[in-house]
Amino acid sequence: MSEEQVVQATPQPCTRQSLAYDLQQLGLQAGMTVIVHSSLRSLGWVCGGPVALVQALLDVLTEDGTLVMPTQTGNYSDPANWSNPPVPQPWWDIIYKAMPAFQPEITPSYLMGAVPETFRTYPGTLRSNHPQVSFAARGKHARLITEGHGLEYGLGEQSPLARMYELAGWTLLLGVDYDRNTSFHLAEYRCPGTPEVTLGAPIIENGVRVWKRFKDLDINSDIFPAIGHDFEQTDQVHIGKVGQAPARLLPQRASIDFATAWLRQQRNI
Repeated sequence: MSEEQVVQATPQPCTRQSLAYDLQQLGLQAGMTVIVHSSLRSLGWVCGGPVALVQALLDVLTEDGTLVMPTQTGNYSDPANWSNPPVPQPWWDIIYKAMPAFQPEITPSYLMGAVPETFRTYPGTLRSNHPQVSFAARGKHARLITEGHGLEYGLGEQSPLARMYELAGWTLLLGVDYDRNTSFHLAEYRCPGTPEVTLGAPIIENGVRVWKRFKDLDINSDIFPAIGHDFEQTDQVHIGKVGQAPARLLPQRASIDFATAWLRQQRNI
């Protein structure tokens, strides 16, 4: 959708103040720890774009809260597995040797949208040190959430998702469905039967740039909408609108526990 089409589809501009009001009406409160997945255009035309949305979220959470967003870099991966687009095999060795190492401070997120990238560079934001599935956080628990992000099994027990689970955090979906709900991946790690894979990425190790291979799980978000819509039947999801976008606010711990049980049932465990 072009910006002109967004303007035509918006009855009234969204502002920092109107977005904050809508977020509060949905159930977002000061002091919450929340991970946000969003589609900016789904909100309608926003005066100030992604900056206004980030500021609205921070306004509602206050300094007692913690805002988290995924800042993933899927391009920092093994070129042998690239498919959209693939690259010629003779390029692989060049990429293994020459791709700059992931650095949390300077490596941009990849295909994550304008809102996470704006938040990544927002003053006071911290970022976890994982070359493919990093998270950015700002607020009371930001350091606890982003520190110690393990290289292997990057969305498992040594991930920001697990730290948020311990903090009884929340998940906010703005204009996106459950297939964007990264938290459900933690359930895949907690349910036996998810196949293992070997991944690779350029990192800095002992002060030197190296291509590092590491173990992980072959995760799959295609089933997440079915899990999410079943979880809604438990009446624990706040459903409303923020701007023009459908919005859902759900307790992260309860939804992950539900997803883990759902997967165990599907896998006959």
